[in-house]
Amino acid sequence: MNKAYAVGLDIGGTHITAAIIDIVDMKVIDFSLHKESFDSNLPVEEVMSIWEKAIKTSIENSKAKNIVGLAACMPGPFDYENGICWIKDQSKYEHFYGLNVRYLFQGTLNLSSDFPILFENDAVCFGKGEVFKNAENLSKKVMAITLGTGLGACFIDKGVSISSGNLVPTDGEIYNLPFKNGIAEDYVSARGLLAKYFALSGKKLNNCLELFNLAKAEDQLAIKSFEEMGEDLAEIVIPWLEKFSADSFIIGGKIANASEFFLPVFNKKIKESGSNVTVSVSTDNEIAALLGATSLLYTA
Repeated sequence: MNKAYAVGLDIGGTHITAAIIDIVDMKVIDFSLHKESFDSNLPVEEVMSIWEKAIKTSIENSKAKNIVGLAACMPGPFDYENGICWIKDQSKYEHFYGLNVRYLFQGTLNLSSDFPILFENDAVCFGKGEVFKNAENLSKKVMAITLGTGLGACFIDKGVSISSGNLVPTDGEIYNLPFKNGIAEDYVSARGLLAKYFALSGKKLNNCLELFNLAKAEDQLAIKSFEEMGEDLAEIVIPWLEKFSADSFIIGGKIANASEFFLPVFNKKIKESGSNVTVSVSTDNEIAALLGATSLLYTA
């Protein structure tokens, strides 16, 4: 059987990761993984030129010829079917609001209008990718979240993403659920973590890496910030783990790399709630997201 390849993209608030995926065997092609960090609030043309560089570098390094589509996992709110960005007031992609990203890709990469360019929610991509990585999950109910600049979520039942009905929140999203004095994402996200540390210490940090390094250096207020986030996360997800009857709960996203500081508190709260859900942290978020995105083009 002829090999077919797709460009997989994991697009976040501060980075793009591109890779070429063998969509017959659902594997990342060697040497094709390429990452660029950038400021998503740059003008649209500048952002697109960074995306173009990542994609072209990935294709070049993979030596793949038969590329049959492009699939991108994008943060929401986003019209995934039509490719239109509705991100607003989230400190990212402020110039993309209302733009058709499919058209932007077509123009930047000089692609024909019938070349498949597909989009999916970043958290759904992550969840689907985790299911593809572990065949056991194909028979289970999985809730997966991504912790980063935002709070993403997805609910997957036997490999199928569920985003409507009584068992999941509206659109399968938890970032906008009312929580304390705002919404869930105000407390469980990069900005939520930095706000916690500021409230405890009076010190403003630039990013979560600084907070992580402080926690590593045994700064008790940094550790407490992560622990408070773990408690908040448990409080937010417990009702939905119960409603959905989830077998498995998977944590991904950049902040998952700091799980040693928030997971013990989170697990304690989960156990106290009486839940038997299996909790795990993804070891390769980006590979999962890329596989999940290109599963939209899966040809097996």
